Amino acid sequence: MISPSEINKNNKKFELENRKFFNRLKKRPPSDIDQEVQLLDELVFSKINCLDCANCCKTISPVFKERDITRLSTHFKMRPAEFTNQFLYLDNEGDYVLKSTPCPFLLADNKCSVYEHRPFACKSYPHTATLPIRKSWELIIKNSAVCPAVYEITSILKKKYK
Repeated sequence: MISPSEINKNNKKFELENRKFFNRLKKRPPSDIDQEVQLLDELVFSKINCLDCANCCKTISPVFKERDITRLSTHFKMRPAEFTNQFLYLDNEGDYVLKSTPCPFLLADNKCSVYEHRPFACKSYPHTATLPIRKSWELIIKNSAVCPAVYEITSILKKKYK
């Protein structure tokens, strides 16, 4: 399995390579691609522990929806506006994301201090088992340059569909 440091060092290169591959695959996707990705997700994640990595929490931000902001601000006994002002900003796409990385809720042992209250985007990350790939090509491409598991899933697909 590729290391997070290797991914971080080459993330732009990997994203470009994977974008080319997925753009080609998009033109003629196998009919069972969603099931195949879900099986690969199960296989790859059976071999890794996200707590050994936490590269997603260290390098990118989830999107915070209103319900996430409400849930976390309640957890911290803050008003939603206070929570937003302290931790979030609106990005170029109009989404609330963290002001800084690594995630301010990430503990030294790579555990999440707000795990039970974490945003939906964190719960479903890296989205390989939760979203139909036909609707999430861009997300898979971006995550393949962050998450060693998605990189591995993508590598397996690239070997199969050269």
